[in-house]
Amino acid sequence: MKVLKYIILGATISLTSSCGEGWLDLDPSTQIETDSAIQDLSHVEYSLNSIYNVMRDAYYYSGRMTYYGDVTGDDVQANGLTKRTSNYYLMNMTRDTAPSTHWSYAYQIIRNCNIILSQIDNLEHSSAEQARFNDLKGQTLTLRGMALFELTRLFGYPYTKDNGASLGVPILTEVVGVDYKPSRNTVAECYAAFVSDFEEAAKLLSEKFNKGKVNKWTAMGYLSRAYLYMGRDAEALAMAKSTIEGAESNKYALWTNAEYPTIWASDVEAAKPGEQLFEMVNLTTESPGKESMGYLCSSSGYSDMILTSSFYDLLTEDEDDVRAKLFLIKSKKAYINKYQPQASENMQDANIPVMRLSEIYLIAAEAASKLGNHNDDAVKYLNAIVQRANPAKSVEGEIITLDRVLLERRKELYGEGHRMFDAIRNQRRIERVNGSSSAVSSTKHYELLPESKSFDWNYFRVVLPIPKGEINTNPNIVQNPEYGNN
Repeated sequence: MKVLKYIILGATISLTSSCGEGWLDLDPSTQIETDSAIQDLSHVEYSLNSIYNVMRDAYYYSGRMTYYGDVTGDDVQANGLTKRTSNYYLMNMTRDTAPSTHWSYAYQIIRNCNIILSQIDNLEHSSAEQARFNDLKGQTLTLRGMALFELTRLFGYPYTKDNGASLGVPILTEVVGVDYKPSRNTVAECYAAFVSDFEEAAKLLSEKFNKGKVNKWTAMGYLSRAYLYMGRDAEALAMAKSTIEGAESNKYALWTNAEYPTIWASDVEAAKPGEQLFEMVNLTTESPGKESMGYLCSSSGYSDMILTSSFYDLLTEDEDDVRAKLFLIKSKKAYINKYQPQASENMQDANIPVMRLSEIYLIAAEAASKLGNHNDDAVKYLNAIVQRANPAKSVEGEIITLDRVLLERRKELYGEGHRMFDAIRNQRRIERVNGSSSAVSSTKHYELLPESKSFDWNYFRVVLPIPKGEINTNPNIVQNPEYGNN
């Protein structure tokens, strides 16, 4: 198991990079002091690759950061009580048993981004290099904003619960020393910080496809997601529209109905980027290992997670819905088949979708449904998803409700880390009940705490406890409510 320092433990960092063949190749690094880490734009690129490597880890987007939002919901569950996902699914974390990696990996990313940002404006570069400079700075801001976004939704209650008044996480925008002991900022302050990063990044980033890395459309997509989470629906709709229009003018497009079941294994390229506004590109030479989504979801791998029987019933109501082709039945259980490795690669090396164009369509539809006077927009963007799933279906002529959009989000984004967050930010309940289909008759919910069977944003376990190591080391950190005596 990898062990990373907590945020208060030093300003000397390790920036390690890829050493295998492929698009990430850069020379390896050892320890780099913060006052000499960044000397030219090639050092910035080198350091960014180190950050992307952290993000591709199985303890971040290739595994834990992705499956947490699913197995804490009602569409996906652990496939047993001793699986890697089982403690998340059971929602039985305590202040003593909660993993530290969600906290430590994200703050490693933020710390490394801050080192770049503390020096990048002082780097000499020619006018011919200005676009490259802008793009590298924009990438850094986006990655820092993404890390703070993930921390805030893991450790802070939804913005819409109290307009962001509750505690989020510490905001770090500068390189800090070993004695720095921050207190927690509010959720509202955290949102203001990462929204600012995304807004600035969107002005700097290139529009061009950048394999396995963020570009303008990623930053704008995250802005639309952040506005939606804040309840700023008009801004979410406007930003989602701009993201869709801009991305599609640069060759991005929704996958077709025919492509959908197998395109997840495709090698995305500039000529046909498809839906992937940002994905973690995993290579066999730089594998995230068997703790990654591909191996965890496979019945031939660790078989860690499966569809709940109730969600199976929901997903298969329409036998012609193409999204029902993305699971495999074995031993009366439904295994998610979105994490398909590319040709000649192992199942654990499947790429990880972090933001797809489909999500932006659904953000536009959700925001429009909440605005009340934008039903035409809600129909337009939701219909694109509904008809792609089954060309014989349509929502034309309907009044689109929030619950209708959330239903499509469940069907479209299952296994990609959204469900629990989508429910609680909209004050909907997670209902963990069993379905009735004989096809998955071996799938039943395990022994859950009574309060973990049906809950909304008032359940204290919808946020994680601050890691014990951080609490013990930093007297200024306050634990999340109700974890103190658990």
